[in-house]
Amino acid sequence: MSEEQFQLLRGAGFVAAVTLALLLQRLSPHASVRGSWRVNGALWLVNLIVTGFVCGACACTVARWAAGAGFGALRAVAVPRWLAIATTLVTLDVVSYGWHRANHRLPFLWRFHEIHHRDRFLDTTSALRFHFGEVALTASARAVIIVLFTIPLTSVLTFEALVLGAAIFHHSDLKLPPRLERALSLVIVTPSIHWVHHHRVRRDTDANYSTILSLWDRLFASKTPTHRTPEMEIGVQGEEELTLPELLLRPFLPRQA
Repeated sequence: MSEEQFQLLRGAGFVAAVTLALLLQRLSPHASVRGSWRVNGALWLVNLIVTGFVCGACACTVARWAAGAGFGALRAVAVPRWLAIATTLVTLDVVSYGWHRANHRLPFLWRFHEIHHRDRFLDTTSALRFHFGEVALTASARAVIIVLFTIPLTSVLTFEALVLGAAIFHHSDLKLPPRLERALSLVIVTPSIHWVHHHRVRRDTDANYSTILSLWDRLFASKTPTHRTPEMEIGVQGEEELTLPELLLRPFLPRQA
């Protein structure tokens, strides 16, 4: 499969995943939230226009360049292709965990990531809600990792598809059967895990950073003991939702000490 065919398939999968998630959360809602789909959709469109095409091609271009450059951590170890792909997917996931944690710890990065957390009604559309500055910064950080570890193009494309599907799933207002929820949460990030990450209490917002595999929060002691409840308030502690122009400008405005 060519890269162009993969991107077309990824686009079709994105539409299908969002549609399915919206349907499921309507059939089995956790809190019956009304969502901020207008603002979230508008932010997604801005991303698509400002950074979507550039950042989407950036990781693929960097992966192809790294493969032909003749250096990188994986060059020193001869491993089967399947093991290289599995290893690099896990590597990208733990790096994603670390980058997400940094977005909460470093004030400059939080300026952009805060826009994602200001959503007061968590649902599937929240997975589309990111400031274009955060998208550009994340793409740049991922490009560095791709070069350092010589991440193959197959792994890059697969990881991007997995991240997209995981984000749509764990941001959804979906109530899973308790046994299924517990079983899945041992391996992957589920809606109940990520819902708490969006809790309007900073100690919970600064926890549960994992993207795909849930083990990183247990391994690095960043898992909150708080459990999801339907009445749990979502958002940034002490802050309210903003209009679209305010959200776009917010990271660039001076802050009070």
